[in-house]
Amino acid sequence: MPSKAQIILEDNSIIHGISFGDPSSCSGEVVFSTAMVGYPEALTDPSYKGQILVLTYPLIGNYGVPKMTMDEYGLPKGFESDHIQIAGLIVSTYSSTYSHHDATQSLADWLQSESIPAVSDVDTRALTKKLRNCGSMLGEIVIASEPTKLTDPNASDLVSLVSTQEVVRFESHVDTQGKAKPTVVLLDCGCKTNIIRSLLIRGLNVLKVPYNYYFMNLDFDGLLISNGPGDPKMYSTTIRNVEHSLAVGKPILGICLGHQILACATGADTYKLKYGHRSHNQPCLELTRSANGQPPEYGSCVITSQNHGYAVKEETLTSDWEVWYRNANDNTIEGIRHRSKPFSSVQFHPEATPGPVDTEGIFDQFVQQVKCRVTA
Repeated sequence: MPSKAQIILEDNSIIHGISFGDPSSCSGEVVFSTAMVGYPEALTDPSYKGQILVLTYPLIGNYGVPKMTMDEYGLPKGFESDHIQIAGLIVSTYSSTYSHHDATQSLADWLQSESIPAVSDVDTRALTKKLRNCGSMLGEIVIASEPTKLTDPNASDLVSLVSTQEVVRFESHVDTQGKAKPTVVLLDCGCKTNIIRSLLIRGLNVLKVPYNYYFMNLDFDGLLISNGPGDPKMYSTTIRNVEHSLAVGKPILGICLGHQILACATGADTYKLKYGHRSHNQPCLELTRSANGQPPEYGSCVITSQNHGYAVKEETLTSDWEVWYRNANDNTIEGIRHRSKPFSSVQFHPEATPGPVDTEGIFDQFVQQVKCRVTA
């Protein structure tokens, strides 16, 4: 017989459901994602560390979970890290029957193998409306145990739990006709697998370093600050190291948490969004560069994949920086860039997985900046 489960929120509301994951309990920040597909990638995204994820799509599990295999660079295929990162999962309807040519196990089997609790038979529409109206809330999944004290994962050093512990070098296999391949330092704040792959397939070597590592003594040609979980203001050492890199002038690209950390390094401030942006369908408007004192104009609209709970305060940007992208739904900043130097960052995920690939050209721009510096 299936086990009963409870979801207890910080406002003392209780939601009943059925356990289909590990028969354990967990606590965390309850957030929702409106993505329709891509749960193997989403559940292994380090940006979800410490969070209980509510999937709004009504049917989950119907295509199972593929076997974890590695690509030519030793990176997992179809997953964004080597294990599940979420604290717990909440869905409306779970399908124990799955069908996909790559599937080797059910979602329930995968969750149970990694000791992650999950609850189905929940009105996720009602729960999402509560989170939308009240904001992301602390909560817990309780299965056959007593409720515990709620703790805010954003008050702890989440990045230390998902960052590499050592310097790891990745060599690109792209044939450059004898030309030297530039090297990029990847500041790992909880980096998704496809960010590394996106650099390697474009002919860059990658040095992945811990989030609090002083990398300025390394030989490198550009810096990428990765995505990750938590409050950017928690990472003062990381921010300070990025400040040193800004002073040198090598190309910099920040993604998600990396976008917020770069902004903090320039002196800007960040704030917590009411319920964050977590989906594959966030529209963002690109702004043209301002010129001759004229304000920028809106250019193309792109559809983006996102997973973040914090944003940059526009009024705190210094005069050397301008807004690059803006969210079409709520007008929040989705990207910034320096007016004259090769520094930029985006709040969304140009590497997607899962999600649309409208903005993968941002990697091409960054690679071109790095190569221009090398040949200058």
